Amino acid sequence: MEEVKAELSDLIHGCLVEALGLPTDKRFQRFISLDSDDFIYPLNRTKRYTILELSMFEGRTVEVKKQLIHLLFKRCSALGIAESDLEITIFETLKHNWGIRGVPGDELDLSYRVEV
Repeated sequence: MEEVKAELSDLIHGCLVEALGLPTDKRFQRFISLDSDDFIYPLNRTKRYTILELSMFEGRTVEVKKQLIHLLFKRCSALGIAESDLEITIFETLKHNWGIRGVPGDELDLSYRVEV
């Protein structure tokens, strides 16, 4: 996956901007690559098997989250990641359970809307 990491990062961010309305300068990503000995997955997946875990504040509608998932599946195929090799999980956290920039998330003054 190292060979497509920059493209994948741009792709994920573009989907977040389009589906969730995030500002273009809001990019927080972490990539964790595992050695093949440390990553056991079903036999019907390939070495391009990828898991996307998205952590975000609560507040987006089901429709918006589904739009994000559909965009990710569609656009990842352009990088050679088949739908069968991609799993997406969205983890939503209550704002008051997230500490960021020195305050609980529900006390943040955000430059974008979360309730979309």
